[in-house]
Amino acid sequence: MMNIKEAADRLGISARTIRFYEEKGLISPAKQTTNGYRTYTENDIWRLQTIAALREIGMSLQDITQALGEIDQGNQQRLEEYLELQQAVMYAQWVELKRMLDTTQRMIDLNRQDGPLDVTHLHDLADSARRLREARQNWHDRWNYDTQAAIHDQRVQAENGRMPGQTASKVINESRPGAMRPTDEPDQEGEPDHNGDEVRIDKNSWIVHKLNSVTMYSEDTGLGLGLDSGLGSGVGARPFNIYDNYNEALEQTAGWISPVSGEKGLDIGTGTGNLAGKLLERGAAMTAIDQSREMLRTCRTKYPEMHVKLGNFLALPFADQSFDFVVSSFAFHHLSSDQQQLALQEMQRVLTARGRICLTDLMFVDATHRQTYIQQAEAAGHEDQLHTIRERHFPLLDELCSWLEGEGYVTKHIRHNALLHTLLAVPLR
Repeated sequence: MMNIKEAADRLGISARTIRFYEEKGLISPAKQTTNGYRTYTENDIWRLQTIAALREIGMSLQDITQALGEIDQGNQQRLEEYLELQQAVMYAQWVELKRMLDTTQRMIDLNRQDGPLDVTHLHDLADSARRLREARQNWHDRWNYDTQAAIHDQRVQAENGRMPGQTASKVINESRPGAMRPTDEPDQEGEPDHNGDEVRIDKNSWIVHKLNSVTMYSEDTGLGLGLDSGLGSGVGARPFNIYDNYNEALEQTAGWISPVSGEKGLDIGTGTGNLAGKLLERGAAMTAIDQSREMLRTCRTKYPEMHVKLGNFLALPFADQSFDFVVSSFAFHHLSSDQQQLALQEMQRVLTARGRICLTDLMFVDATHRQTYIQQAEAAGHEDQLHTIRERHFPLLDELCSWLEGEGYVTKHIRHNALLHTLLAVPLR
């Protein structure tokens, strides 16, 4: 037994701090019946050490209270979740500090330029930095995926399936010939490549048509992709469904990544781990992150060998150059356009120099496609499509490709239906 001074001396903290923790209900030391003085057992000392350790990493008193409750119940997994949450907070602070350092350096570089300083450039830079900071801080889960975790897989599979009259056809566009397999010889014009695809090389792009398929849809689906114009509204009579062609798209993503055994991969917004599981089966060492604890619990149950962790697109809780590839499916559209840019930068940060990115999501081909889709949905009175577009941020495929290619990537993409695409980006060697 120790009194408060002895306990404080042993822990290297003040007696006032110990009393504060007691006032907040974090500890409940026994009191002597004769004089009411507090006495501290070894268990109390251990608890105070735990509190001090959690405070050291910046955890709030509220989270510490909850974490101690999990410790008392022997719930190791829940404690780990609290620690991961705190780690995610620290990574977010570190990413923001890094951005501030970069912005400051750019201001210094502007100041060093020859000629009179145009301070409006500094103002513009500061405004841009502020907008990105606000974008990083303002994201929240409006869809409450914790409540959907238990039925997510059943829902996806119930809603997924081949649409009536749809063939297994696809259209693949690559930013330049042979870019995705730098060590291979380019295919000769009109000859099948190693996947049995007929290749036609245009002046500025590599168009690959699957043999015996021209991407055809029956009229009742309302999904005529209009390959001649490159546009397809996707507005038709059948109910709108985000998860159309779900399994096909995940298989495409895993096939394009084609991991070498032991490669380290990251799946962002993994949900219950369906895409990460396919890559795990192909030999990748997968890490999966999501902001939903309940989704991650389901993922852990399905794939106990997978490393799962709390986190989100905007502050990935990993060191630089940690992964050989990054993937994400049906999640990127939860970010605003500014947040999508931040997410791409975060992906770059955690990738190795030769790391590749593969995104599968609903996307508009370009701004014209988006405008056409919205106009036709309005004309048809399809409020479900319009509501989905308003509450989500389907990216523009041409802008994504342009940004990635501007960062030194070669891109190719495939269209599964009117909106769903898979986009692969590989850095130029």
